[in-house]
Amino acid sequence: MTIKDTPEEWRVTATATPFSGNKTSVRTDDVVMPDGSVARRDYQVHPGSVAVVALDEEGRVLVLRQYRHPVRQRLWEIPAGLLDVPGENPLAAAQRELYEEAHVKAVDWRVLADVYTTPGGCDEAVRIFLARDLSEVEGERFQVSEEEADMEQARVPLGDLARGVLAGDLHNTCLVVGVLSLTAALAGDGPDSLRPAEAPWPARPFEA
Repeated sequence: MTIKDTPEEWRVTATATPFSGNKTSVRTDDVVMPDGSVARRDYQVHPGSVAVVALDEEGRVLVLRQYRHPVRQRLWEIPAGLLDVPGENPLAAAQRELYEEAHVKAVDWRVLADVYTTPGGCDEAVRIFLARDLSEVEGERFQVSEEEADMEQARVPLGDLARGVLAGDLHNTCLVVGVLSLTAALAGDGPDSLRPAEAPWPARPFEA
């Protein structure tokens, strides 16, 4: 038996967009159920995101601490950001986010995981990369603003982060998935067996 998610699309009889924001919107679809009934589904339409588990030579992961207003918490996270341009190459976006948020670049890039963050209420898809062979970017730092202006940065051993996830101390989706995925990769066939950085991503097709 193969356990694999598969594409499928149920018939929509009506759709509306009751809210459009700066980056996301809310869509309402009337969807035909298997029994023939019609159910109304509201969900957030999202451009997609990328995130980076940046691992240094000492086995530490670069993490950022940032205030997140919807959950009223300051969360430890990994560098991440939106796919701001339709069809944008996710690797290029991840490299940009690592530079802008941490002033770091990496030589070796792999795909750790592709996830839907909340598929019951949002179509956001996130590609999480593993970045290795890190170094500081030369020149001036990128000028951040708003919540990012108050970010803290640290490098934490991977094992400490994994224990924090399992203890219920760390909650950010990308950090949780990225840390546990890397832990599984290290315990299995190793990071070099991961998908290449330009692996296809059906959820957010991109230009090479």
